[in-house]
Amino acid sequence: GWTTADLVFLWKEGDPVQVVKNLHLPRFTLEKFLTDYCNSKTNTGEYSCLKVDLLFKREFSYYLIQIYIPCCMLVIVSWVSFWLDQGAVPARVSLGVTTLLTMATQTSGINASLPPVSYTKAIDVWTGVCLTFVFGALLEFALVNYASRSADRAADMHRENMKKKRREMEQASLDAASDLLDTDSNATFAMKPLVRHPGDPLALEKLRQCEVHMQAPKRPNCCRSWLSKFPTRQCSRSKRIDVISRITFPLVFALFNLVYWSTYLFREEEED
Repeated sequence: GWTTADLVFLWKEGDPVQVVKNLHLPRFTLEKFLTDYCNSKTNTGEYSCLKVDLLFKREFSYYLIQIYIPCCMLVIVSWVSFWLDQGAVPARVSLGVTTLLTMATQTSGINASLPPVSYTKAIDVWTGVCLTFVFGALLEFALVNYASRSADRAADMHRENMKKKRREMEQASLDAASDLLDTDSNATFAMKPLVRHPGDPLALEKLRQCEVHMQAPKRPNCCRSWLSKFPTRQCSRSKRIDVISRITFPLVFALFNLVYWSTYLFREEEED
């Protein structure tokens, strides 16, 4: 209520702001403070004003223990389903759904503890990618289950076809035996010799036509030799999906961590 003609605020020269030495915050550290003036002019005159800016830095250890490590552990736990048997449907479904719900609860708790903003934060990128990995592990089991059921149907069809062919062969053999019994017992059959004499010109001609071509052995491929343990048959397709997921998911998550930490840590250094 007093204009600068009556009252003027001035910062003290040298150590204008005193901070308690044992002051400690669990999530932030006071880096520094900046003093300035914020005088305002109105129709009634000019009023004196002082301003101080307190710059805080987040405690990285708190967020590392409370947010980053638990989210990383949830993602790793979701990969356990890749090592379970494809027939253990209740175990894999319960593991996938539990980790997905836990990750969603963790994400909502993190967003509730932080102030709402209109832009995407670094923690939003981390929780979003972790939630995507957990959801992808659940979708991977759905794909494995579908491939397994397709393999069962193919095996049943193959079994039915084999039974049908066996019945046809048995019927054909019975018909041939009955035809032989009906023929004359004195009938003779002309048989060709199984082995020809060395002087036979037909055998020499066939020997000249027979040639053997040898190819140089190809260099073994590590990936193909590893995948050859799981043949491309329909019954092994689900097992192959699990084996590929055991390698793909950790590699992609490690690559994401490399890009994430390098991006945000270098950005902080540039800002400093």
